[in-house]
Amino acid sequence: MASPNSVLVTTEKSTNEFTLLQVHDSDSQMFLEKKQKAASLKQFSWFLLLKLHKVLTCLSWLNTGFKSTFALVKKRISLSGISDEDPKYRGRLYRIIMVFLALSIGALVIEIIAHFNKWNLHSMMVKPFEVQNLLHWSYMAWLSFREDYVAPFVLLVSKFCIVLFMIQSLDRLVLCLGCFWIKFKKLKPTIEEDAHDVEDPSNFPMVLVQIPMCNEREVYAQSIGAVSQLDWPKDRILIQVLDDSDDSNLQLLIKDEVSTWKDKGVNIIYRHRLIRTGYKAGNLKSAMSCDYIKDYEFVAIFDADFQPNPDFLKLTVPHFKGKPDLGLVQARWSFVNKDENLLTRLQNINLCFHFEVEQQVNGHFLNFFGFNGTAGVWRIKALEESGGWLERTTVEDMDIAVRAHLNGWKFIYLNDVKVLCELPESYEAYKKQQHRWHSGPMQLFRICLPAIITSKISKWKKANLIFLFFLLRKLILPFYSFTLFCVILPFTMFIPEAELPLWVICYVPIVMSFLNILPSPKSVPFLVPYLLFENTMSVTKFNAMVSGLFQLGSAYEWVVTKKTGRSSESDLLALVERESKCSNEDKILRRRSESGLELLGKLKEAEKHQKKKRNKLYRKELALALLLLTASARSLLSEHGVHFYFLLFQGLSFLVMGLDLIDRVEGDRERKLDIEIMNMATTLLSSSLSCLSLHSIPFSSSTTLSTSLLPFNFVPRTSFLKKARLSIVKAVEEEQEQVTIAEQTPTVVVPVSPSDTLTMFFQAEGTLNESSIPSLTKALQETDGVANLNVRVDEGLAIVELKKQTTVQATGVASSLLETIQGSGFKLQTLHLSFDDEEDAAAVVA
Repeated sequence: MASPNSVLVTTEKSTNEFTLLQVHDSDSQMFLEKKQKAASLKQFSWFLLLKLHKVLTCLSWLNTGFKSTFALVKKRISLSGISDEDPKYRGRLYRIIMVFLALSIGALVIEIIAHFNKWNLHSMMVKPFEVQNLLHWSYMAWLSFREDYVAPFVLLVSKFCIVLFMIQSLDRLVLCLGCFWIKFKKLKPTIEEDAHDVEDPSNFPMVLVQIPMCNEREVYAQSIGAVSQLDWPKDRILIQVLDDSDDSNLQLLIKDEVSTWKDKGVNIIYRHRLIRTGYKAGNLKSAMSCDYIKDYEFVAIFDADFQPNPDFLKLTVPHFKGKPDLGLVQARWSFVNKDENLLTRLQNINLCFHFEVEQQVNGHFLNFFGFNGTAGVWRIKALEESGGWLERTTVEDMDIAVRAHLNGWKFIYLNDVKVLCELPESYEAYKKQQHRWHSGPMQLFRICLPAIITSKISKWKKANLIFLFFLLRKLILPFYSFTLFCVILPFTMFIPEAELPLWVICYVPIVMSFLNILPSPKSVPFLVPYLLFENTMSVTKFNAMVSGLFQLGSAYEWVVTKKTGRSSESDLLALVERESKCSNEDKILRRRSESGLELLGKLKEAEKHQKKKRNKLYRKELALALLLLTASARSLLSEHGVHFYFLLFQGLSFLVMGLDLIDRVEGDRERKLDIEIMNMATTLLSSSLSCLSLHSIPFSSSTTLSTSLLPFNFVPRTSFLKKARLSIVKAVEEEQEQVTIAEQTPTVVVPVSPSDTLTMFFQAEGTLNESSIPSLTKALQETDGVANLNVRVDEGLAIVELKKQTTVQATGVASSLLETIQGSGFKLQTLHLSFDDEEDAAAVVA
């Protein structure tokens, strides 16, 4: 037996050839245990402090987030007005949602009480004598009633919606496979060679072009200008501008635009109805009643925001040759503002799938699809034999397409021919557009069903029209989207017995959304927002579908989609190039009634008096947001992770829509100025612009610029070309990356103007203010050849008015002004000068 103070040493041979030494001593063992306990307590204390720090940090973030969210919501509500597609926003659907919301909040309160009292853990084993109080008894009775009566009914409805969901998903998958087959086989409509003899214009068919519009102030000039540039023999084309505007001033502007192009030699006429009935269908019907229509074989239709390329007719009309049963050739839409905000990006996904997949597949395999109402060419005989334009629905385009199909006419879709247009940029405009697009088909289905059944087309075509075209894609889709994801899903959080499977709310919707995004691959990062957006829009589409099916009042409302008049950079440059190629006798003689400075003053004055735009509140979306967020709180209690996140983000998406936040963009004021400038540029004057770089690089005689239509009351944005140091003046918003100030090359823009006054606009680096006027004025007064000097600063833009002495050349004045401004400490970004005659301008350019 070892003594108490002895030490037992054990040596072992380990496998890795190291010696392991173990010391066995009672005192040393107690010392080690005490040391380990002290270390453990210290480590545990630091661990708790670290966790506490993380909790406090999270609480701080949550507090900041809640405060910011609450402040934003409060601000939006205080600055908002009530808006909805139905003027009486407290309609049936709104009241039903509010009832559901009240029930869900009450159920959530009860579930929270039951959770903290642990009633829900032993609900099946509680005996009558163990019931604590009346509330406990009520909860137990509710559980029994829910399991026996409520859950079976909800489960039955959810299974029905899931079946509809899977059928619609299968249809979507078949369409995608059809599109893949078309791409793989490179299938597309073909035309006969030498469809029209280019050398003999008389062989070209007579084409009527119609532009229906109603109060389209922002876009009328762009559309008329683009259609007037169509490449077709002038004696074989007639353009009808069908104006239904009720604004007399706007009517005069449109008449003036039509007169301008008519003076240029374009065969164009202006029509205005005194009795404005039937909306767009009534407008088109009135235009087709003219006597001269019998001389034309085809009619092309463009809405007021559409800008076809010059070769549009040469790419579409030849498809009719040799195909007497062809009634319609439809082109694809492309969007100038698809990247403007999140709303336009998500719309672009939907419409890309519609044109790339739905229209192309139906056009190739069925020779039938819904006419899109614009960017299409009709055979006039097909319109007449199908009954012409009817005013019985708000979707006259789909109406005429269905009737033409029932009469045996075939359709062709051209995916390669694109027509530029714009998407609604505000949520309010988009809601109204979608309401019309989804209520109209239900009106049409109710009206056309007897005609479809009794028609002479084949049975499979009848089945396609009834079950696929109308029921599945126009009725079932909005029905199950709203019912399944916005009603049943949140309710199943309070009825666990009828809980939806995970693949229904997560996996299949993501796969379907991915298929929708395939035609626009750049939109893949917006997969999840697109899924939430589609579910959010289901309330508007469902409401529209019900109103159209049951002939409610809002089904017959026609609201013109609000436009902004955007033009792409390439489109504007193409317009400039086309104008430069026109001969002098073909140029438009623009009339100028007031100076650029006066127009600038008018713009500023109008902007000051413009009524401040009020944000909108959408009560249906807000009520559904609260419903979904309440359900997400209930799912958190039952620890349903995927359900919680889906309901949370879906509720937040409804909240964003309800507060009208999805269409918020920066730079609204600059965009509004761009719109005004583009409108004035097409109505004021035709000015020859030359852009001369102030860099030391010399220019050859070939360095000239195209003709541009720009007024003098705006500082156009300039695109800098690094190689040639040449600037092209554009009155549109730059969509390219903005170069840094250090990389920008100062430029002088010298327009030819009939003004007697030498007017100068310049913008310096930084922001100019009133305090800079005295130093600048003093410096400019000492410049040779300057008289009657007037300098003012308006929002960072220096405007200098002066008269040059007749003995001084414009070249000297321009160089002196430039040296003076730069010598005063201003680093120029852009300088614009207008001279009194063409000789002075030519001298500067030379």
